Amino acid sequence: MTNMIDGIRYLTVCMAALSIVCLVPVYAVAVTGDEATHEADHALDADIIELPEVHVHGLPLNKDQQVGPVPKATPWPAIPSSLDGKPLDDWMKARLLVSKDAQVTVVVLEPAKHRELTVAGIIALNKWTFLPQLKGDDPIDGELTVRIHFRSQ
Repeated sequence: MTNMIDGIRYLTVCMAALSIVCLVPVYAVAVTGDEATHEADHALDADIIELPEVHVHGLPLNKDQQVGPVPKATPWPAIPSSLDGKPLDDWMKARLLVSKDAQVTVVVLEPAKHRELTVAGIIALNKWTFLPQLKGDDPIDGELTVRIHFRSQ
């Protein structure tokens, strides 16, 4: 019987010790030099050089990597009055040949189903202006292919 009482006392002491350990808040201790503070994260920001804002359309390319003429103005075609108000889902494909002097020649590769749309597309593409393609710093003849999708409801 004494062993049983001793066992109960031991179990009671263990449970009391366990409940005290569970109720006491645990504090984490950081190792010296391991602290992370918001101010310390920005200490190296003084070394950052801020560049002026740059606005880029399309892929940023170096002059040596320029793969085609760069558009300056690209006015879109107008829907002809004969097709105005009609539902459209048509397209045309054209190649623009841009000389090293920035002169544009339009070649229709695939016309639209409606002849009026093809004519409107050619008129608009002839108004496009470009910077010529460059090879290093030298302008060269270049070309690009354009697909115009005419869609209205």
